[in-house]
Amino acid sequence: MTLDLSTLETLTPSQFITLTIPNTLNHRCHLHTQLLRIAVLDSPIATADDVSPTIAAMIVPEHRETDWNFCTECGHLQLLFNFSNVSRLILIGNNLDPNSEPSDYVRAPVTDPLDKEKLEQELGQLVIALHPKLCFQNRLPKPLFLTYEDAVLNRVIVDRFIGPFVGEFLVEDVELESRELRRRLRFKRMPNLIQSQVPLIPSFRNMRLDLPSLRKMKNIQFQVDTGTLVQPYLTPMVSGIFLIVSTLNNRIQLGFTPRALCLGVGGGALLSFLNSNLGFEVVGVEADEMVLTAARRYFGLHDGKSVQLIVGDAIKLIETVSGDSNDSHVKMDGLNGKFDVVMVDLDSNEARSGISAPPLEFVKRAVFQAMRSLLHNHGVVVINVIPPNEQFYETLVQELQDVFHKVYELDVKNDGNIVLMATVSPIVCDDHDSVFSKRLRAVISVSYMESIVEL
Repeated sequence: MTLDLSTLETLTPSQFITLTIPNTLNHRCHLHTQLLRIAVLDSPIATADDVSPTIAAMIVPEHRETDWNFCTECGHLQLLFNFSNVSRLILIGNNLDPNSEPSDYVRAPVTDPLDKEKLEQELGQLVIALHPKLCFQNRLPKPLFLTYEDAVLNRVIVDRFIGPFVGEFLVEDVELESRELRRRLRFKRMPNLIQSQVPLIPSFRNMRLDLPSLRKMKNIQFQVDTGTLVQPYLTPMVSGIFLIVSTLNNRIQLGFTPRALCLGVGGGALLSFLNSNLGFEVVGVEADEMVLTAARRYFGLHDGKSVQLIVGDAIKLIETVSGDSNDSHVKMDGLNGKFDVVMVDLDSNEARSGISAPPLEFVKRAVFQAMRSLLHNHGVVVINVIPPNEQFYETLVQELQDVFHKVYELDVKNDGNIVLMATVSPIVCDDHDSVFSKRLRAVISVSYMESIVEL
């Protein structure tokens, strides 16, 4: 398209423009296509009139041009949110077929600092031309270049799906800088968020062979490890069971099987862990049937007598089953009994608000009252939280405190991730050497329990 400079003269919240321009660069080892793809995204958050806006550019890493992080508006938006106070983000990369699907990825060699500096100098005038007018009030702006870095060395696309609720998503195998192999689930609507990941174990591993080479070997089989949690927030979530460990042990001694309700399934790592490592009967609620298909096929999730899966909107479903709605169909297999634990792992569907969890519609007293009605008197609800702002978090805590006996917090120390826990009744702490307590401490470090703070 022909660039109309007037559209870029002012910052317009959420304005997103893509265009191609002839590639006249002399530095062709990184930007080598005849045309360059330029994407300009203005932050959804308006810049205050008395603040000088920060305009930044990023060169799309080689071989990642078709990665949703760099070729979709949602991906650009999440990249922008990763850098505080950026008002306009400009992405410059090779122009590939706009209909190209995500492809396998092998990290390119590290760019020589002098080469990187030369490339940024050659792109400097282009970046300056894409600044809004107010950046020129006092002097000529200096181009600011940002760098995208992650730990992925290699990525192989395993399968693609389109779900009626979540839209397009990928199952991918990745090799990290640590040489660990993992299987991941990513949604196109929020590509920077890893929805699920589990360790990937080849039947034979020669450390000199990278992931793409291993995948090409016909005699090598890959299995996922469902007994290990690698998502940073999942182990802290499971540690919430420490709050009710004594009562749970007593019930187990009486012949009861502990039950957990998981709102949000994804790849099913949490469900599999609770079932296989801690002996829970688990009921999982997932909004999209295709996500469950991927979880069964690629993430080792096996549903049956001890693991039941339900397709539906988690919030509406618990309100219905608890009797807090006008729906007459309040009986449902798997949800017609009480639970010891409710685990909530739901994220926002709206990329424009950034990565946040749980969704805004979840933070209501009626929802928490419905969850409480599904818990035994000794039960606990555990929530994965990525607060978009301080007010959201304060409201969430207050609503929980109004409904539950006590509320606790555990800082995950991972990009603002927090786990909140709320108990129905006072904690009983007189049985740390019980059979179930030992089983829990065998798979979850007691240091997590010691880090839980009452609010």
